[in-house]
Amino acid sequence: MLRIKNYVKVESLEEAYELNQKRTACVLGGMVWLKMGSRNVTTAIDLSGLGLDTITENEEEFVIGCMTPLRDLELHQGLDTYTNGAIRESLCHIVGVQFRNCATVGGSIWGRFGFSDVLTMLLALDTEVELFKGGRVCLSDFVKMPKDRDILVRIFVKKTLLKVTYLSQRNTKTDFPVLACCVSLSESGVKAVYGARPARALLLKDEENILAGLETMSEEERGTAIARFADYAARNVPTSGNMRGSAKYRTLLVKVLTRRALEAVGGMTDEN
Repeated sequence: MLRIKNYVKVESLEEAYELNQKRTACVLGGMVWLKMGSRNVTTAIDLSGLGLDTITENEEEFVIGCMTPLRDLELHQGLDTYTNGAIRESLCHIVGVQFRNCATVGGSIWGRFGFSDVLTMLLALDTEVELFKGGRVCLSDFVKMPKDRDILVRIFVKKTLLKVTYLSQRNTKTDFPVLACCVSLSESGVKAVYGARPARALLLKDEENILAGLETMSEEERGTAIARFADYAARNVPTSGNMRGSAKYRTLLVKVLTRRALEAVGGMTDEN
């Protein structure tokens, strides 16, 4: 059972930060995961009055407030167009519309949940987070940082020219993914991210340069490179088992979803 002693709807980020320095304080997001736990909270901190529930777009990036509901992210036309539907695909299977109207982007990112579709998706993009005291930090660095008492304020998705696709395997439509895979292709190369391993999402680097020059390869060369990288991913993405699937099954999914995702962003189809 969740027990809250004091509730404060803060008027500034500074007030929120000061209140959050106590170990037993807690910043509220959409309250969809927090309420399912057993915890005593001395001070519940509500950021909903700070105007951090919007998505704005400029020529360089999308700026997403930490209190933005997942449903708003899912329906945002600019993000949908930029990712060619990938961000909508990453969100539309999360429980249900009512849930996504409550769950916040900030809560999903700050929690660094192993099952998080949101974290898996955003890691494959050129994404930064803004911390109240820590400033702007690359998302790939943020997920490795230990949790502290800072406040996550905004998420920035830079408009890097890229192709991206999101795939997941689920036992039932609205369940947590057995494995999630997001692959993006840009001028800086390929990013392959794997979530629900079932550990926290992992960004896999192409240390062997298997996919270097993927877009300029012939169809035969591209097919060979994709098959090699799928094998490479299966060898280098750690998996384990739980109630949704075994480690062996997840490793097989790593290989299959990697191949399918690379074929999508690399311009191939199953007919190739």
